[in-house]
Amino acid sequence: MPLEKRIVGIAGLGLMGGAIARAMGKLNPALILAHDIDSAVLRSAEQGGVIAKGFEDPVSMLSRCDLVFLCLNPSTLIRFTEEHMTSFKEGAILTDVGGIKESIAALADRVRPDLDFIPGHPMAGSEKDGFLHSEMVDFTGKNYILTPVQRNRPENLTFFKDLILRMGFARITETTAEDHDDKIAFTSQLCHVIAASLIHCERDTGITRFGGGSFEDLTRIAMLNAPMWTELFLENRKKLLERITSFEKSLDEIKEMIGAARAEELEANLSAVRNRRSAMAE
Repeated sequence: MPLEKRIVGIAGLGLMGGAIARAMGKLNPALILAHDIDSAVLRSAEQGGVIAKGFEDPVSMLSRCDLVFLCLNPSTLIRFTEEHMTSFKEGAILTDVGGIKESIAALADRVRPDLDFIPGHPMAGSEKDGFLHSEMVDFTGKNYILTPVQRNRPENLTFFKDLILRMGFARITETTAEDHDDKIAFTSQLCHVIAASLIHCERDTGITRFGGGSFEDLTRIAMLNAPMWTELFLENRKKLLERITSFEKSLDEIKEMIGAARAEELEANLSAVRNRRSAMAE
């Protein structure tokens, strides 16, 4: 069934849910519906033409939707899906946008047999949160990670991959849930830990007058959604702690070189870092 004949549902109309609804609107599905506990957000989305109709009670929405994006924090998402398992339309495709995948993949394996849950993680967002900022999120050229489970139907995976590209994403990476959580601990969660720590160690709020770009680039993500990132850090704490320990070791090595004024060694280290980062570039 083409997208134009499918009803799309968004559960959780926050930053990412709003951004997905906006992207879907450009692709002309049959309808875009949304559930959120905030009635003001739903009314705003309806009045702005982002969705056709909003639902505070998800049951009547879920029963109509052929494709459902679950845009909720992992623990809320798991609870929501389990509580409403009987409400989803027969044969519906479900997906999520969560920043961790092992617990979500486990959920995908135990949904109703007729449902197809494809775990996903769009690598896009903003340091600001909430539906009102969702128009700031640009999917163009971004990465999308999928961690399919064995029961996913090939035709649904093909449909969803095509949809991801139509939304503007440039590259889709398929991997295991475990590998996702390990790599995200480095590329996302560790970065947020470093940004938060950098801000935490400086009390002068006027120091931004001395910023020249580096500070701003490093600390933008320190303006994070505290409840969400607390959950992500703790859910993935084993892998994140391993990454923090590795980072601390690297930081200590550079600290020692600077403290001992070992110029040649420091320069060699920085040159090696530059070369490695260049190798990581697209």
